[in-house]
Amino acid sequence: MSTITGRTRGGDEWIPQFVSFLDPRKCIGCGRCYKVCPRNVLDLVERSEELLADSDEDADDDEMMVMTIANASDCIGCGSCGRVCPKNCYTYSAAET
Repeated sequence: MSTITGRTRGGDEWIPQFVSFLDPRKCIGCGRCYKVCPRNVLDLVERSEELLADSDEDADDDEMMVMTIANASDCIGCGSCGRVCPKNCYTYSAAET
């Protein structure tokens, strides 16, 4: 397998990094990433009970919303979501062909 590469405007090799994971335990549901994503990759959902059991949060927060990756195949690798995330929830990886 090889990694998908491209070129910058200046001609340098560029390897796009696509969103591969969003840590729902870190996410505070602020929506910043959702607002900057140009491709509808993300969706805001209700935090699941499994996540509450794994976290240190109170059960009163069971209606808290968190972001999820809804359409990973639509990601263009711009990285906007991670740059605006105040909790560093995103992990990226290069696409393999």
